[in-house]
Amino acid sequence: MIGSNLVKALVANGDDVFVVDNLWRGKLSNLMEGDKYCIDIEKRFFNRDLSISESIDDIISQVEYVVHLADIVAGIGYVFNNQGFIFRQNFLINSNVFTAIRNTETKIKGVIYVGTACSFPRELQSSFDATLLEEEQLYPANPESAYGWSKLMGQFELELLGSEKEINTVSLIFHNVYGSPTDYSERGQVIPSLIYRLLANPNEPLKVWGSGKQGRAFIHVSDVVQAIQLALEKGWNESPIQIGPSHCTTIAEVAEMIINTSGNNNHIEFDLTKPEGDLARAANYNKAKKVLGWEPTTTLESGIGELYQWIKNDMDKEA
Repeated sequence: MIGSNLVKALVANGDDVFVVDNLWRGKLSNLMEGDKYCIDIEKRFFNRDLSISESIDDIISQVEYVVHLADIVAGIGYVFNNQGFIFRQNFLINSNVFTAIRNTETKIKGVIYVGTACSFPRELQSSFDATLLEEEQLYPANPESAYGWSKLMGQFELELLGSEKEINTVSLIFHNVYGSPTDYSERGQVIPSLIYRLLANPNEPLKVWGSGKQGRAFIHVSDVVQAIQLALEKGWNESPIQIGPSHCTTIAEVAEMIINTSGNNNHIEFDLTKPEGDLARAANYNKAKKVLGWEPTTTLESGIGELYQWIKNDMDKEA
């Protein structure tokens, strides 16, 4: 989702973009603009598994900037049922990318790493009253999930890389990103998963995991891409920088928005046997505003409307 939108934005800006992806969640079709790819697939796309050592050594020497988006991420059910796998894979992915950068003889001008709000201490997210998180609160570290730990370790390794090699670096901490194209399978995250459930079962109650009181700071992919582009321009050595809104929206509110978008009148059922994850969080994005001149622009209602239509169209094509 983020990568394909970023590639298109960079290409539109005149940049020569190399793409590495093992297509675990992504699709080559996400790089289509109309009836053709936005990059030369034969020369600029590489189907590589970044958890394998030296998998990108030949590519790194050809680039000036690296935007490291790759990790194993999914919905809350998958995250908590596969913690060891996620931690190990993300640790390997991060270490292999940074080792390739460290070892290349070509001078890399800058590296952007994408972190996550899941890396903030669990005690700051243990109440339904959302705390406006600040970058200085990452430590003492105590993330709730192995995913949060793995991303925090990647952020730390980026700091080592920057100091050892004198490379410009910046870590962007994303809150809950949504938008199209997206994975709405059983590995999907909350908004696309709820949209899919409603479209697949329009005459049944919309099932929500947990109490629905848990909340997140949802940020549209277009705002995230803008943040990355701004960071490439003026974010260097200002790590970490949060990217997310200061408003926390409950999952119950998200479910209501989806039902309203559909035009249906579905009842919502809350499954208290399912995990809720961190209870609530939102971003104090003052640093992003000060350093990057960034703030969110896409409303959640309009973003959900766009995503609902995209998933509906995609399901119709698959039918």
